[in-house]
Amino acid sequence: MRIFVIEPNIFTGDDLAPGEEYEVKPVEEGTNKQNSAWHALLQEYWRSGCHSYNAKNFVHFRKIIKRCLGAGVEKFYEILDINGNLLNEPIIRYRLKSWKRYTKKERTESIQNLIAEMIQAGVNSKKFNEILQGMEQ
Repeated sequence: MRIFVIEPNIFTGDDLAPGEEYEVKPVEEGTNKQNSAWHALLQEYWRSGCHSYNAKNFVHFRKIIKRCLGAGVEKFYEILDINGNLLNEPIIRYRLKSWKRYTKKERTESIQNLIAEMIQAGVNSKKFNEILQGMEQ
């Protein structure tokens, strides 16, 4: 028997096979503590200047981090010509998954990835240590 965890608003029905049994259960939502930690860590990483991302501003930086260290892209779009064919040099657009839609597991993994990268980049500020200590409690 195959078991799938199907997230709200993501299930299309195409994933199921006739004659198979499935167990569907709700996915745990992220917590407010995870939300606070994520945003505090992002702000501190940006302020530290220890990152090597070529971000124009904080909003751009946050998008880069979500794409590289977070749950990433939710949907891809390919731009076609008027005949419905891919262009010679396809233009690919994407939509990042909203932090609000991250599951608890995705938030945990994203936060762990961000902390690991911050440590590797050499972030060692008083604020960063306070955030980490607050997360331990």
